[in-house]
Amino acid sequence: MSTAYLLLALATILVNTAAAVADFAGARFVRANSSELNLPASWILPLGLLKAAGAGGLALGLLGFDLLGLAAAIGLVLFFLGANLVHLRARVFHNIAAPLAFLALAVATLTLDLAR
Repeated sequence: MSTAYLLLALATILVNTAAAVADFAGARFVRANSSELNLPASWILPLGLLKAAGAGGLALGLLGFDLLGLAAAIGLVLFFLGANLVHLRARVFHNIAAPLAFLALAVATLTLDLAR
C-alpha cells in the first residue's frame, strides 16, 4: 500500500465521518442545505448512514479487506456524483464546492485503490 493511497484514504475517511456525524446530529447547516436542495428532512439520517458506511468500508479496506474498500470507494464516488447532480438540478451553486471536494477525494481514492 502506497503512502499516497494511505493518506488519501484516511482523509476521505475523516471527512466522510465528520459529514456523517453532522448528519446524525441534525446540524443546522445540514438541515438548511437539505431544505434548499428540496430534500426531505427524513433523508438526512439515511444519507448520513451512507457516508458512514463508505468511511467504514474504506477503513476496513485499509485493514486488509481489499474488496470491501474498493466497493466503499465506488459507493462514495456514486454517492457524491448524485450529490452534485442534486445541486445542479436545484441550481444551488453557492455551496457546491463541498460536494465537489468530497467527489474529488472519493475519485482520487478509488483511482489509487485501482492502481495498487
